[in-house]
Amino acid sequence: MSDARAELTGPDLTRGIPISGIPDGGMVAGHADGKAVLLARRGDEVFAIGAHCTHYSGPLADGILVGETVRCPWHHACFSLRTGEALAAPALSPVACWQVEQRDGTCYVTREIAPAKAAPARRARRGDTRAPGSVVIVGAGAAGNAATEMLRREGYSGPLTLIGADDAVPYDRPNLSKDYLAGTAAEEWIPLRSAQFYKEHDVQLLTGRRVSSVEITGRRVVLDDGTSHGFEALLLATGAEPVRLPAAADPGQRVHYLRTLADSRAIIAAATEARRVVVIGASFIGLEVAASLRARGLEVHVVTPDGRPLERVLGRECGDFVRGIHEAHGVTFHFQRTASQIDAAAVTLDSGERIPADLVVAGIGVRPAVSLAAQAGLAEAKGIMVDQYLQTSAPGIYAAGDVARYPDARWGGPIRVEHWVAAERQGQAAARNMLGKREPFTAVPFFWSQHYDVAISYVGHAERWDEVVVSGSLERRDCAIGYRSDGRTIAVATIGRDHTSLTAEVLMERGDWAALAALTEAG
Repeated sequence: MSDARAELTGPDLTRGIPISGIPDGGMVAGHADGKAVLLARRGDEVFAIGAHCTHYSGPLADGILVGETVRCPWHHACFSLRTGEALAAPALSPVACWQVEQRDGTCYVTREIAPAKAAPARRARRGDTRAPGSVVIVGAGAAGNAATEMLRREGYSGPLTLIGADDAVPYDRPNLSKDYLAGTAAEEWIPLRSAQFYKEHDVQLLTGRRVSSVEITGRRVVLDDGTSHGFEALLLATGAEPVRLPAAADPGQRVHYLRTLADSRAIIAAATEARRVVVIGASFIGLEVAASLRARGLEVHVVTPDGRPLERVLGRECGDFVRGIHEAHGVTFHFQRTASQIDAAAVTLDSGERIPADLVVAGIGVRPAVSLAAQAGLAEAKGIMVDQYLQTSAPGIYAAGDVARYPDARWGGPIRVEHWVAAERQGQAAARNMLGKREPFTAVPFFWSQHYDVAISYVGHAERWDEVVVSGSLERRDCAIGYRSDGRTIAVATIGRDHTSLTAEVLMERGDWAALAALTEAG
């Protein structure tokens, strides 16, 4: 391993840098005491924090400043310049914070400051609507884990139980179809936290357990083994479940689906003995699986009823671009086809063509896991219905993540978003609202998808559109794609333009639709 000091770039900030060299609203990447540090100026104040995002180590100097915060260019995490706190997912941990001194027109980074600890949240008393006496979170995925951490970060000290159906501690689900499946990320990278983390934060983490019922009147959840846990506040973060092929197509149940760490492990194990794989479905998951298994050297065929990949999400132009990337890497597509029969040796298409297959993976979408909420009598319609605070039809019971359908006037009413970052941010918002914050959830949806060496970032929400505007060049992998409905840009996809993606997110937050349209003008 190389010496970290040798990899540091920029000026040594302990020796000082002229304040005039940092424009108001500007950033400078440097180092102090052998650590990468970011300097940022706001008016007469200069802040110093760790230079790399705590999510995937994105370079914060390439991001943007918004008020007294900086946003990561890779996956839009947000940090406080004043404290280093991770204000918005996907980053869950703070960056380091450094003291800055100004003398004679020069600013010096002098020492690292210990992070501030949250004050204990006020415990509930009779008639008090702030902190509940106890909290149960059902679902240990993105939303559930983020809510758990936020409760403790906000100082909540009451009993806190996190229940997950997986045997593992909460983990980084997006990586299951990307680097981990491709063999370029070790399994040690996958857990979001260690089991010890939950013990240290006094969280009762129950893994490999399912909740069989929610008793609203009795304020308790009943588990599959008959045990129960009482709650004053409850978060349902049950996520979504893969849509499965009809039994007529797969009577032998040899098709793999990818939702859990166990699923990814099973596909990896099968891939070690396989030569040819058929992926059914050209969804984001299906295509990321295709790319990952190509990285393992397998011959990959993708079967889809669509005319091009991802057209319903990204449009014709970007769909053709994605198709070209995969075909350049050796993927064979079978468009406008479905699987009518899968046996031990092959996948038979509705055209009668047989594709020999040692491994079959299906990625044909997911459905929100609403059965628990429905049994409890909570309002649901293509998801659990929640208000602007993410509270369900029952007081004190919240829902977040893939399962939640929430109001957002920017996109024309209740929407449900199946994105990792959105789920984490909803979990964080629900946690704060459990503590009486009363903060409407207004975060702009964001996701990213990786296809070999090409990353596609997407902000906004476009279930349908009537115009697609491409600024830049898809072929050069340098573009912004605006999706417009009735003349308003409602979503922006970018390739090679991280700064544009961040700017689009901010403009959507502000409702500056004119500036957003100008950002994606054709050219």
